[in-house]
Amino acid sequence: VFADPILMCGPIIAEYLSIPSVYFLRGLPCGMDYEATQCPNPPSYVPRLFVNNSDSMTFAQRVKNVLVHMLEFVYCKPIFAQFEELAYEILQKKVTATDLLSRASVWLMRYDFVFEFPRPVMPNMVFIGGINCGQRK
Repeated sequence: VFADPILMCGPIIAEYLSIPSVYFLRGLPCGMDYEATQCPNPPSYVPRLFVNNSDSMTFAQRVKNVLVHMLEFVYCKPIFAQFEELAYEILQKKVTATDLLSRASVWLMRYDFVFEFPRPVMPNMVFIGGINCGQRK
């Protein structure tokens, strides 16, 4: 299954049919892509979304980054709860969104490593930045 996992329908179908999946995405909210790929994601090093920090942070920025990371557990759970209920209805077993995403064969990441902050990646994560950019007129 070739899918953008933001809506979780592709991962549910891939699990239901027991076939491999390839995800084409820019990123998932709350660091789900890090968690699903078991990629190292230390909050003192990797900037969180919407915090506007770079990879070289001051102590105060690192503390803010850690606090935002802890809040992700609170505000991200309801986002994926409805998909977990849907997966339970279809698969007839209790699975989390992270479990569904962790079964991906390849992650095609739609950003360029050169323009992003440096971060650890796993071997099944491939950067294909610029593939969806068209010429401006």
